Amino acid sequence: MSGTERARLARRRRRWLFLGCGTVLVPTVGAAALARLVDPAGAAAWALVVVPIVGYEAWFYHSRHDRVPTAGPALRVADAVTLVRGWLYAAVAGFAVLSPTALVAWLPGLCYGTGVALDWLDGRIARRTGGGTRLGERLDMAFDTLGFLVAPVVAVVWGRLPVWYLSLSAARYLFKAGRGLRRWRGQPVHDLPPSERRRQLSGLQMVFVTVALVPLVPREPLAVLAAVVLTPSLALFARDYLLVAGYLPRAAEQ
Repeated sequence: MSGTERARLARRRRRWLFLGCGTVLVPTVGAAALARLVDPAGAAAWALVVVPIVGYEAWFYHSRHDRVPTAGPALRVADAVTLVRGWLYAAVAGFAVLSPTALVAWLPGLCYGTGVALDWLDGRIARRTGGGTRLGERLDMAFDTLGFLVAPVVAVVWGRLPVWYLSLSAARYLFKAGRGLRRWRGQPVHDLPPSERRRQLSGLQMVFVTVALVPLVPREPLAVLAAVVLTPSLALFARDYLLVAGYLPRAAEQ
């Protein structure tokens, strides 16, 4: 085995060690901590939800890493931060099967809010270490979508947000499904141009969902705020689909 092959194998092992530790430690440590706050059955139910999500995240990273090879280390610092964010979002998903007791009620907002902060951090790290990569962009987008699914579900299940707010989560998957269907049919699919407005609305939704998960704001104002912040985001999803389908000119992005 050549020196290059040995180095590649060593990087691959370090990557799998990081992914494996996250897949095992996140549910184990989280369930152990929850067992001290709720009954063991509740902690076990939480872990049953979290384990497959964390496993999927590890698989997603590994499969995309092989499809989109990047120069440099096998696991970039920015990608590691993004993976930690994904683990936090997986932890949030588990709270959908728990009751919001006095202590537990704070945990989803804490986990999701930390993930939102890491979303800002991994972008800065990527820019300071030579810019982002295609792999990092795909990983970031996938975990953003996951977070926009699991956090609103928990907020709805706990009665913090109205059920129609889940249309935001559905819109993301419907957009991807519609784009994929066009490709499957052989119809043209245009690239979605960058948009500062899209980034701003995404950040606004992240902040709003974090606030909704924290048991400080009364539920009644949250329903009104949900309608205010949701409407422009849904309109943007519709506009973006018309752009990628070619029904609107790219100038409409401006």
